Amino acid sequence: MRRTKIVATLGPATDSPEIIDELIRAGVDVVRLNFSHGSHEEQARRAELVRECAEKQGRVVGVLADLQGPKIRTERFIDKKVTLIKGDKFILDADMDMLSGTKDAVGITYKSLVDDVKPGNILLLDDGRMTLEVESVIGQKIHCRVLQTGILSDKKGINLLGGGLSAPALTDKDKEDIKAAAAIQADYVAISFVSNAEDVIEARRLLREAGGYGGIVAKIERAEALGVIDEIIKASDAIMVARGDLGVEVGDAELPAIQKDLISRARAMDRVVITATQMMESMIENPIPTRAEVFDVANAVHDGTDAVMLSGETAAGNYPIKVVQAMSRICESAEKHPRVMKSDHRANLLFNRVDEAVAMATMYTANHLNVDAIGALTESGSTVLWMSRISSGIPIYALSPLEKTRRKVSLYRGVYPIGIDFERIGKYNISSKVASLLKEKGVVKEGNQIIITRGDFLGEEAGGTNSMKIVTIGNVRVSKD
Repeated sequence: MRRTKIVATLGPATDSPEIIDELIRAGVDVVRLNFSHGSHEEQARRAELVRECAEKQGRVVGVLADLQGPKIRTERFIDKKVTLIKGDKFILDADMDMLSGTKDAVGITYKSLVDDVKPGNILLLDDGRMTLEVESVIGQKIHCRVLQTGILSDKKGINLLGGGLSAPALTDKDKEDIKAAAAIQADYVAISFVSNAEDVIEARRLLREAGGYGGIVAKIERAEALGVIDEIIKASDAIMVARGDLGVEVGDAELPAIQKDLISRARAMDRVVITATQMMESMIENPIPTRAEVFDVANAVHDGTDAVMLSGETAAGNYPIKVVQAMSRICESAEKHPRVMKSDHRANLLFNRVDEAVAMATMYTANHLNVDAIGALTESGSTVLWMSRISSGIPIYALSPLEKTRRKVSLYRGVYPIGIDFERIGKYNISSKVASLLKEKGVVKEGNQIIITRGDFLGEEAGGTNSMKIVTIGNVRVSKD
């Protein structure tokens, strides 16, 4: 079974029920709704369609609403694009009409850029394909010198090398989109261009006020976020290594080490991590990935990422199903490496909670005993989150009566949600009933050895897991357990 989860972005290429159905069948665990495009009605329809298709297949698929964030871009050119020659003078003009760009100047969407830059700063446009050096700032005009020849077209992103732009993470549009995400009960909401923990805290507050329960994903794409990364991770439910803008701001050569560090930090702090951007981008046009993309996905798996994400590959690509299938194969193969099965997570630390200690004891036992599966009865999902931080090849089944919990854990590495009715299970002979349920689902068989975790007050006390029991399928005695 593949442990690493796949997040797939929906868009024009995946808008039919048939394609959604095939995506889920191919192995998508979470869908991403990109709020940079489409109306709230379109996103709501997509979320509903995904949940309907998943239910028909007996699957649980989470929904991640990805907010646009501040868009710092050039405006449009009269002729759609211009050629800039190395050494040319070029002006970014905050007062210029949005449709009047020429080879001499172009407007900008973020008017405060004039306050954020100074002479000597390097501005990177179009993901670094065009580089400008700031020579002076006069009024609303940023006078620049072109550092290399190239073509610049409409609406291209602008980054400041090294970071430091003051644009807020949450725009007015984002605040309205948070309300829309709450209305569709998104399981996760991703915040773009997070620069500090306060951005995450504010987003969570707005989401809760709107009636949403989803977790907050902090997208790490600003250089300045790295200076306070631990605080950001602690404030978040998950982080996304958004390698596009981040790579532009810190430089490509620095990005691999940063990715490894972010994944390691998130796991050490019991948070989920998604690795994103250009993972299989060649498959937008081609039916097979490049070898470099294969290595990229595999390395992220080896580093311990919970999930790998597809963007344009599924939203607008020619082969949305094939790219999910290819990514799934790569993840499964990478997970066979021995290093992926080992972990020293929290080995030298004290535990603050009983349920956390039980989760760690369960994984230690499972990894040192011939255990085939783990069945964790959970309401909040906390126990299986802790379990999923331990590298292992053993499947963890999150048995929860709450649909929102089942959808939330769909993003956790190595965790597979299953619905259960705590009232029907009752207070007695729980282990036998859980064992029978897992057998009915076809995930275990006669003779398998499993570990079951639960709390004494099942369904009455959140965070109450306080016991683990080792049982053998087909040999579970009826008892008052």
